[in-house]
Amino acid sequence: MLQNTKTSMATTLKYSRREAHEVTFGGVKIGSTHPIAVQSMTNTPTADVALSVEQTKRIAEAGAEIVRLTAQGKKEGEALGPIMEQLRKEGCTAAIVADIHFTPEIAMMAAEVVDKVRINPGNFRTSNGELERLIDICRRRGVALRIGVNHGSLAKRIFDEYGDTPEGMVASAMEFLSMCREADFHNVVVSMKSSNTRVMVHAYRLLVEAMEREGMAFPIHLGVTEAGNGIEGRVKSAVGIGALLSDGIGDTIRVSLTEAPENEIPVAQMLVEHFSAREGEFAITHPERYSPTEYRRRSDIQTPIIHSEVTDEFLVLDSVSSNPTAEWRAAILSLESEKQPVVIRRKYEGSLEEVAIRAAADMGGLLLDGVADGVWIDAPQLSEQELTTIELNILQASRVRISHTEYIACPSCGRTLYDIEGTLAQIKAKTSHLKGLKIGVMGCIVNGPGEMADADYGYVGAAAGKITLYKGREVVCRNIPQEQALDRLIEIIKENGDWTEC
Repeated sequence: MLQNTKTSMATTLKYSRREAHEVTFGGVKIGSTHPIAVQSMTNTPTADVALSVEQTKRIAEAGAEIVRLTAQGKKEGEALGPIMEQLRKEGCTAAIVADIHFTPEIAMMAAEVVDKVRINPGNFRTSNGELERLIDICRRRGVALRIGVNHGSLAKRIFDEYGDTPEGMVASAMEFLSMCREADFHNVVVSMKSSNTRVMVHAYRLLVEAMEREGMAFPIHLGVTEAGNGIEGRVKSAVGIGALLSDGIGDTIRVSLTEAPENEIPVAQMLVEHFSAREGEFAITHPERYSPTEYRRRSDIQTPIIHSEVTDEFLVLDSVSSNPTAEWRAAILSLESEKQPVVIRRKYEGSLEEVAIRAAADMGGLLLDGVADGVWIDAPQLSEQELTTIELNILQASRVRISHTEYIACPSCGRTLYDIEGTLAQIKAKTSHLKGLKIGVMGCIVNGPGEMADADYGYVGAAAGKITLYKGREVVCRNIPQEQALDRLIEIIKENGDWTEC
């Protein structure tokens, strides 16, 4: 991982993968001695075996080594066996993961047939030895377990003590990891997902510190939940995932897009490739000016800028190294003046998508930490409008400047109760002119209300054909027909004084 190496005069930054022990499942090996693995999740109804098999194959053919399917109930759990049988019959070798919420019995059923089981500590019952029994099955079959913490669904007792904070997420994860260690079961992966990139990054960094204190080296899965779609979704994912990959944290990744799941794979692969070589060692004079787990504005600039807004007040720092994030960080933390405003600049080749992903991955971490004061992307092949769009999206994804409507939209899965991709497009068409608003578009109630907790308004699937609308965390309209929901959402925005005409 990004290491601080003490010298007599300074600290140096260099890149190395965080040490993680090997975890094996379904022929896949992960951990720091193996390449970072790429995965995605189906959005077909898991109970529909044929549809789920076909989509799993498409995801695998796109390059995913791991594919996850939801199993929210008995009929979905019972479908996992036929799905596995058919996939292997047709030559699909991807490791198959069952995603479980609320029902330990379904987790145990799934563990008898799949390669890995993901459980959420926030809603997984453990009062009657359920986790221990699940571990016994996993141990017997060589199945891996993912402890998947979600910012939006912490257990009530955790929430009551910590609130919906990174510290609460870490407490939830460590409780379950400790139970796994007590059972001498180490075929375990852990994740700390949030739609808020600052929360997500700081939670992962705190988790690494906590595991190191306890002598744990479990592999880590990375992802930004509810990232949305298009360039916005790609940038948001790259900001969060890239900040951690640049630290050397992460053994598997998923880019969660509100699109066909196979579209996630090239983006994830691009991120993995982007961090395959990070060379160089960079001296820091003032390491005390930076904390990896605390947002701290370094300068007096309150609103970070883009390239067209640069003035003589700003120092522009170029990077041409293969490890620009470390080079920029070291240079900024070595400035004589602590308050000197800094814009980070780099030249990128490639398409709009390639530039957006790589720049977001390189620059996002410094914005999330409050270290940089602006971004400047040099890409002559792109138009001025395209560059501005990328830069503003990076600032917004880093939670430092809100310039346009933000959509906290889930990627859809087998639990989704409506056509979320089409619905998101409709909502965007009606609301994208509303500057500075956050609108949550969520497929179901499992994580939806929690993950969109900092949204101004929310649109959540409540039942088949039914939508519940939120103002902040409060329900405004419950279980209304979907055909009425968008119009009613707009009415609520207007009633609260947040609507402006195009």
